[in-house]
Amino acid sequence: MHGWAGDHRAWQPWADLARARGWSFSSGERGYGHQPPHQPAWDPRAGQRVVLAHSFGPHLLPAAVLAQATAVVLLASFGRFVPPGAPGQRLRAALRAMAARLEAGDDLEMLHNFFALVAAPHPAALLPPGPLQEGIGPEGRRRLLEDLLQLEATAGLPAGFPSSARVLVVEAQDDQVVGEASRSLLRQALPQASLWTLQQAGHALLVPELPAAVLDWVDHGQG
Repeated sequence: MHGWAGDHRAWQPWADLARARGWSFSSGERGYGHQPPHQPAWDPRAGQRVVLAHSFGPHLLPAAVLAQATAVVLLASFGRFVPPGAPGQRLRAALRAMAARLEAGDDLEMLHNFFALVAAPHPAALLPPGPLQEGIGPEGRRRLLEDLLQLEATAGLPAGFPSSARVLVVEAQDDQVVGEASRSLLRQALPQASLWTLQQAGHALLVPELPAAVLDWVDHGQG
């Protein structure tokens, strides 16, 4: 599942690699741009059910879908996005300023700035195609605002998180979106998880080898 302001097309390299292994692959779509909304579903024949979720993605999944996972991979993700204390107050103020821009329909510059942070330390031109390139209409803007408010309110692991699943947490050392305090809270919530910290990688995890490495972990428990 993609994160806030993203769409399912970012998963195409992952889907291609998974299908080459003979696995089925279903991508969720929130519908911020011109892609129709779609919730992923499990193949009833599957023995293993693996959630791959980036950033806000696990919080966008239905609890009933997440609860059936036998493995979960959290990519530059979080449980509680806004940490306690002064850092959280500053972040909450920034989120509310973003929400005000969305409500006013004056969000283009804000979204361009957001995607620059997502891509950093790499140029935003390296990001996969997304809603911003297609154009975001009133309905997409409504969904962005709704999900931004939900993101601000996150307080821990998403509803339905499976307690018995294998978990891999992939962090980006240079993440400019999910701060260290939020990453630390996720590590504390999932002490049993395998942890990868990618050097010189930002929130978008623009690391060409990552999909294959993660799928190896899914297949063998390592990568």
